[in-house]
Amino acid sequence: MKLASLKHGRDGRLVVVSDDLVWCAAPPPAWQTLQAALDDWHHAEPILRGVAESLAHDAVPHSRFHERAAASPLPRAFQWADGSAYVNHVELVRKARGVEMPPSFWEDPLIYQGGSDGFLGPRDAIPLADTSWGCDFEAEVVVVTGDVPLGADYATAAASIRLVGLCNDVTLRNLIPAELAKGFGFFHGKPATAFSPVFVTPDALGAAWRDNKLHGQLKVDFNDAPYGRADAGEDMTFDFARLIQHAAKTRALGAGTIIGSGTVSNRDSDGGPGRPVAEGGRGYSCIAEQRMVETIASGAPKSAFMTHGDRVRIWFDDAGGHPLFGTIEQVVA
Repeated sequence: MKLASLKHGRDGRLVVVSDDLVWCAAPPPAWQTLQAALDDWHHAEPILRGVAESLAHDAVPHSRFHERAAASPLPRAFQWADGSAYVNHVELVRKARGVEMPPSFWEDPLIYQGGSDGFLGPRDAIPLADTSWGCDFEAEVVVVTGDVPLGADYATAAASIRLVGLCNDVTLRNLIPAELAKGFGFFHGKPATAFSPVFVTPDALGAAWRDNKLHGQLKVDFNDAPYGRADAGEDMTFDFARLIQHAAKTRALGAGTIIGSGTVSNRDSDGGPGRPVAEGGRGYSCIAEQRMVETIASGAPKSAFMTHGDRVRIWFDDAGGHPLFGTIEQVVA
């Protein structure tokens, strides 16, 4: 089942979307927003699945689904917590800085609290007031949870996963060092995030969803050229159940919590840092990772961060070669 929110007020208007992303149908009035459905998932899920089945058989009123008219499926959320599940990415960051990575990073997930009071739509522009801030995209996988109890174990965390999607976790790289130096975490360096046009129930992902991970190529084009072709299921040190379990260690998580994977990152086939797509590698899911690889190789980064007019496209194809979650397409404005 695929769910989306059309732009309407602050919280959008929930629709059930056909598997081919061509048509959409409205659910019953009790669940006009995705958050309302997540709050009442036990009752809402079977009804929404019924709408999806009726839509597949052309047996319910429907209209064309236009990704441009979509907000992020959750236009705002009670909680957005982003992890760093691909420790390869973290290791490269520290190696480029000449700093050893603590062994605990392979055993204890990193996670931070993101801003969730308003997200960008999948086709909304990325607002950038100052190009010196170092604007970067980050292609990630996300899950949305139901209610997760305080101290949830691994199995409970896995069972809480309701939906899966993608995001562009926009980052202002040049603001982050000064923020981290204060010892109080990110704020200005993490502006509004954009999410894929639809979120999908795990059962609808087929073989692509296993071991609480999304397996397959997360594709990124930058200014219309292939930039990233990393496999989201490889080199993911902490799966989503582990990230949820970690997030719930000292607090309960409310229904509609979004948990991010962090930048998807693969090692090269020889075990070293990844290579650009143009050189036969899998490329990168953010500019910063390419800059880190350049720094390790030559002592300094060569690739520039995004500037006004730059375009990024993020998607994940199904077995038939069609975007499974729709496509995030954004321009820096």
